[in-house]
Amino acid sequence: MPFARLATATTPTCHIGLGLAAVGRPGYINLGREQDLPEGRSVDAMRRRTHELLDAAYAQGVRYFDVARSYGRSEEFLADWLNARPDTDDIVIGSKWGYTYTAGWTADAETHEVKDHSVQTYERQRAETADLLGDHLDLYQIHSVTPDSPALTDKELHAKLAEAAAQGTTIGFSTSGPAQADAIRAALAVTVDGEPLFRTVQSTYNALETSAAPALAEAHDAGLTVIVKEAMANGRLAAPHAPEVLKAVAAETSLGCDAVALALILRQPWAGVVLSGAATINQLASNLHAAVVDLDEDQLTRLAALVEDPQAYWGTRAGLPWH
Repeated sequence: MPFARLATATTPTCHIGLGLAAVGRPGYINLGREQDLPEGRSVDAMRRRTHELLDAAYAQGVRYFDVARSYGRSEEFLADWLNARPDTDDIVIGSKWGYTYTAGWTADAETHEVKDHSVQTYERQRAETADLLGDHLDLYQIHSVTPDSPALTDKELHAKLAEAAAQGTTIGFSTSGPAQADAIRAALAVTVDGEPLFRTVQSTYNALETSAAPALAEAHDAGLTVIVKEAMANGRLAAPHAPEVLKAVAAETSLGCDAVALALILRQPWAGVVLSGAATINQLASNLHAAVVDLDEDQLTRLAALVEDPQAYWGTRAGLPWH
């Protein structure tokens, strides 16, 4: 298991990863991107920003990096950086397949990505990922599995994924939507030749959306590595958009709202890796302070009141504009 490399790491930030969704393409749904990204958002400018973030993250102990076929040029940017850094054998790389990027490097496309969990899409995207990341790829995940996803029942796909696992690639899945717990439990039941297929799960969990927690605990108990995405709720938990309660607790800790929001997740015993989605060096530095945040019971109680109904949370997320 590649995540054993993280388990033996001793840096305070070894359980924080860097996701490149926000910097691999010019448009995304994170709040505040107008101020965060280089003017013009050209391919070269976004490549430089990505490499700056990767350099800073690695220097500060981050060892897990997350990309996807649908994150624009994220795999390409990461591959360029890895190829220039032969001294990074301690890094774990995860990517995802199942969405095709369709925005053509614009932020105002009518459709930014198209979902398809078919065997044909897997084989095409696996070859595309291999061309870019080659032997650097440790983990390949089905992108955004929901309870009705054909990826949960397609035996031909399962056989293909098991073949990749036999060749050394860890196979996992990510989830999204208000029924994440149902998708996780269904995926835990998927086996090939009597053996569980999936070894990792990547799900949305944050101060506003906690509904997947019981299922994530079950996944952890079953031996899967749990990766947490959207820990900042697409910017809703970062200043200046953060709820007043979070701002107050952050002021008490003398750290940022983002550090407190990430620290809440790091406290969970099932959380193996929590992703930062930082788009700037300053955001990354602030995010990484989560490793030293210490919250007392009163603060935890106050923050617990932020939890939203899953349907309401995902409805709000669906309404966020692409910037």
